[in-house]
Amino acid sequence: MLRLFAFVTFATLMAAAPSTAQSPASTEPGPIVSTAWLAQHLNDPSVRVIATGDEGRYELGHIPGARFLEHMDTLGPDHRLLASSPLAGVLAKAGAADGVRVVLYGDSPMTTGWVYMALVSVGQKDVSMLDGHFELWRSENRPVSTDKPAPAPGHLTVRAATDVSVDAKYVRSQLQSPSVRLLDVRTTGEWNDGHLPGATLVLWQDLFADQRSQKFKSPDQIRALFEGAGVKPGQQVVTYCAVGMRASLMFFAARVAGLPARVYVGSWRDWSRDSANPTVK
Repeated sequence: MLRLFAFVTFATLMAAAPSTAQSPASTEPGPIVSTAWLAQHLNDPSVRVIATGDEGRYELGHIPGARFLEHMDTLGPDHRLLASSPLAGVLAKAGAADGVRVVLYGDSPMTTGWVYMALVSVGQKDVSMLDGHFELWRSENRPVSTDKPAPAPGHLTVRAATDVSVDAKYVRSQLQSPSVRLLDVRTTGEWNDGHLPGATLVLWQDLFADQRSQKFKSPDQIRALFEGAGVKPGQQVVTYCAVGMRASLMFFAARVAGLPARVYVGSWRDWSRDSANPTVK
């Protein structure tokens, strides 16, 4: 009798206890979503999939419903972003819109990073990257399509973000600031040829647990990567590379890690043009 009472009591307590586990379908998506989550939401009208990178590969097969965005279409003069209004128009045709979540994937980490930065710069708040991208999606025998959807309906209201990009003037003013940590996202060779004072070299390849499929490390591991680069609690991360693409990927990673971050979009090409800007080797 006592054993039966204990069993009933335990079962009652377990039934009453709140569950800490959530299914992928019930979990609010973050900046990285799994292939399982996307498969469950593929027909959700509030989810739009955008592919970028190599259009030839896209045409050979892509995630059903995905629209292709050529990142060059987001560029204005001198490898800078288009002005906000025309940029929003380009992004809207690819699926960005008010009230939707954009899931972004591609075959080039730098390109997906750039498009992520472009999306958030005009106020598309809900943007995620697909973990493992198309490589993992296809390896799991998930559906693949060669149909090219028509340009997306909907409107993307420009809400220009002030916490995404910075220019050379800002960087110069913060070179001695203890509240800012500059991260150089180039190769070791580029770094050795010259870099910004006080910057730390960080390799974008170190963001991935599997570089081939672009499967990211965990947020805690990514946060540890930033800590290893000297980023301290409360510091503003500013990333740069050659022309802003690798820097945009690292900007995305900083947001995954919960860190305040901005991109120096002009990056080294812009900085090195002005002989008054200090550099070190």
